[in-house]
Amino acid sequence: MEAITVSGPMMLFLICMTGFAGVVDSAAGGGGLISLPAYLFAGLPAHYTYGTNKFSAACGTTFATARFLKSGALDLKVGLLAAAGSFAGSAAGSHLAVLLSDGTLRLMMLCILPVAAVIILTRWKSPDHDPGVQPLTPARAVLAAAIGVGIGCYDGLFGPGTGTFAIIAFSTLMGFDMRRASGNAKLLNLASNYASLATYLASGLVVFHIAIPCAISGIAGNLIGSRLALKGGAKVIRPMMLVVLVLLLGQLTTEML
Repeated sequence: MEAITVSGPMMLFLICMTGFAGVVDSAAGGGGLISLPAYLFAGLPAHYTYGTNKFSAACGTTFATARFLKSGALDLKVGLLAAAGSFAGSAAGSHLAVLLSDGTLRLMMLCILPVAAVIILTRWKSPDHDPGVQPLTPARAVLAAAIGVGIGCYDGLFGPGTGTFAIIAFSTLMGFDMRRASGNAKLLNLASNYASLATYLASGLVVFHIAIPCAISGIAGNLIGSRLALKGGAKVIRPMMLVVLVLLLGQLTTEML
């Protein structure tokens, strides 16, 4: 593996940014929009950036998922079905991404983002009552798997903001409140994170002396973010989701200039 090092001040910068990314990601998704640019800014090559970021993200998401599960804000059966569906969707999305041009993908994203923002804004003052764990009827099982396929396809096509769109899907289609939607999104993300991490580990693309301190910071951030989400619910999650969408729009605009 290449000898990759960063200075002390830059390491401190990465620790702070991955911690902040963990706070955002555990509550509203989209932490990669913060952590990935930070790793690149620190000078890590692109492939090592993705591998190292995936290590810290997977560690943080593990603890956030456990907290949501412990608090009862996770419908385990629905989450597992969605996680399974996301594997198939991610493979299909990755294949489709190869066939489409960068310009087409960015245009699709520019169409998706306003729709997502409208959904969040129109539901801004809507009741956010927890329906609890509902019986898993065949129709709900199919819907859960379909959400997983759709979100997985998005992840394979685009990647950034996957957790945010998963929360939107669970809240609008499954009728979950924001806490339960965020909890199920975490489980879906957890499955895809470890699937991707296995590939990066096998390829030797994780810089452990950078990834481990960032993972510890990310775990702390995820615990803080999940606590905020569980206590504040929609009042905390919805504004953070809008921030993530704005960051994603900014990234797309910058890439198109």
